[in-house]
Amino acid sequence: MSVLFFSLLGCRSPVTSTMADVLQLNTNSLQVPGEDRSASTSPSGSPSPSRNECSITPLTPSPSPRTEVRPRVARPFSVVVAIDFGTTSSGYAFSFTEDPETIHMMRRWEGGDPGVANQKSPTCLLLTPDLRFHSFGFAARDSYHDLDPEEARHWLYFDKFKMKIHSTSDLTMETELESVNGRRVRAIEVFAHALRFFREHALKEVKDQSSSVLEGNEVRWVITVPAVWRQPAKQFMREAAYLAGLVTPDSPEQLLIALEPEAASIYCRKLRLHQVIDLSQRPVTNVLDVEGSRPFDSSFRQAREQLRRARHSRTFLVESGTGELWSEMQTGDRYIVADCGGGTVDLTVHQIEQPQGTLKELYKASGGPYGAVGVDLAFEAMLCQIFGADFIESFKAKRPAAWVDLTIAFEARKRTAAPGRANSLNISLPFSFIDFYKRHRGQSVETALRKSNMNFIKWSSQGMLRLSAEAMHELFQPTINNIIKHIENLVQKEEVKGVHFLFLVGGFAESPMLQRAAQNALGRNCRIIIPHDVGLTILKGAVLFGLDPTVVRVRRCPLTYGVGVLNRFVEGRHPRDKLLIKDGREWCTDILDRFVSVDQSVALGEVVRRSYTPARMGQRKIIINIYCSDTDDITYITEPGVRKCGAITLDLLESGAVAASAGDNDKGSAFERREIRTTMQFGDTEIKVTAVDVATGQLVRASIDFLSN
Repeated sequence: MSVLFFSLLGCRSPVTSTMADVLQLNTNSLQVPGEDRSASTSPSGSPSPSRNECSITPLTPSPSPRTEVRPRVARPFSVVVAIDFGTTSSGYAFSFTEDPETIHMMRRWEGGDPGVANQKSPTCLLLTPDLRFHSFGFAARDSYHDLDPEEARHWLYFDKFKMKIHSTSDLTMETELESVNGRRVRAIEVFAHALRFFREHALKEVKDQSSSVLEGNEVRWVITVPAVWRQPAKQFMREAAYLAGLVTPDSPEQLLIALEPEAASIYCRKLRLHQVIDLSQRPVTNVLDVEGSRPFDSSFRQAREQLRRARHSRTFLVESGTGELWSEMQTGDRYIVADCGGGTVDLTVHQIEQPQGTLKELYKASGGPYGAVGVDLAFEAMLCQIFGADFIESFKAKRPAAWVDLTIAFEARKRTAAPGRANSLNISLPFSFIDFYKRHRGQSVETALRKSNMNFIKWSSQGMLRLSAEAMHELFQPTINNIIKHIENLVQKEEVKGVHFLFLVGGFAESPMLQRAAQNALGRNCRIIIPHDVGLTILKGAVLFGLDPTVVRVRRCPLTYGVGVLNRFVEGRHPRDKLLIKDGREWCTDILDRFVSVDQSVALGEVVRRSYTPARMGQRKIIINIYCSDTDDITYITEPGVRKCGAITLDLLESGAVAASAGDNDKGSAFERREIRTTMQFGDTEIKVTAVDVATGQLVRASIDFLSN
């Protein structure tokens, strides 16, 4: 059976409509049988015309969908490969299904920064001037750095490009990304290049470690995405995976979309006590701990160093059940996982169901663009304030490789920032920056610094900016404040009150600045736990999710979803402007037929069924527009805050020919009884939709699109 996937429960923020009317279908209401309307002549909200071939009528309109449990069909895979596609860094890991307790990390990468563990690779991509793939990661960064400055202006270098997908409100397959030199390329092609790179490297390594020959359909792929991503962004990643050749659209079940904080939660439930740092066991007074002898973050740094020394094996073992950390939790205890990454911060609230170890989501995932990139942007804003925004933009465009060098230098120093640090941090300015500024402005960098009146930034004669501890604190503070404020607001929610554990994961969670802020603000009310391998937590959890996608048994719906239908008009209950009279019968248009409601608990295997009938014989398509809202207090699809966010298309061509033939032989009786039954399963990170023509028993091809205008 062909199953189409589209993500619903994974979407953690309001969806912006990006789909234009398909075949000029009326997007405001579904239609009664036999209606004949012409296209796009009525204002929004009125019973406007539409082409007959797309008309449908609901046979089962119900604002309270009934759910039924449908058995899950498992498909055997020999290996699970997970790709953690991060804003700052990316990597892959895999596990063979015959040995699910062993997770293999990707091979070590050449290059990298001194003192930084290179278990993952920078999310950097380099394309040749004729748009061919050249390299990814450290190789891309180093190759771009080594290009002649004039030659580099013609190459396309992309860095931290994942954030573009989060910030674009009208994302489509034609959305473009801008490289460092200003040239633009379709975003889907850039992402496909990166995924293809990981596909080739991962498959080679898997085959090297496999004793048998693996076929393409024996590999299950998992791609991680932020939980706060909108629905179009998640579909975008699936389309990029298809383009990259990870799987084909005919085998969508081979690819799973994993939510980053959810994957981290799956892994955290396996942790043993010696694999974590418990910040709450180390109350702090000012800069020193209660012993007054060593900096607050020393235990974390020691643990990180031990992990770095042990990484040569690239193999991790996980518990077969839940880790001993959970033995301290009582039935009903809740915990928060805060995934603090490069681009976003995502939070989920989970509860472990004992003894089976499955997870139940207690509150819809939340978060925002509060990742470590915010510190980078604050540094860039500081440079603009000192040297002028026009100069910085000109420098980025005309000396792109030197700009990359400067960002790398800042990244290395950013990682060493700590609350107890007293001495200044030195950031090397590329010679081309110093020279370019003098030519551009006619004065020295030192003069610019002096005129800026920024007393906490000094100039070193060795060609470096000297940032005081106060200056670095100012760069971190806005981003950290956003994270802490969001967590504080979350724990005030009724469903979250009384949470006992807060897990900090993701690359930004390594920052002592963030650790200190979290401990000071939240440590009195809950235990703050950081896994030793904090930067790899999501990647390992994504592998575990691929091995057992049923581990999260209950999720919360982030939005209200439904379709617009016609119901019998009731005088005094329905407004007169919704009245439609057809063949002497009164109908109310634009009523929202709810599939699921915001923050509704939806378990794995639950389905919602709806039946529709074509408006006329020989109709080739049924198009069902999907609407969403971030509230549940809505009645009509035309109310403020309700958005058309996508459309399901049911292709009736094959089954329609059979039905039409039956109608000709039986004076249309078969057509009058014709019913298209759709089944939607809501409990996964993506919704599965199937449809069947009840009259013929034939499967109806179903598709959905959130990306087309």
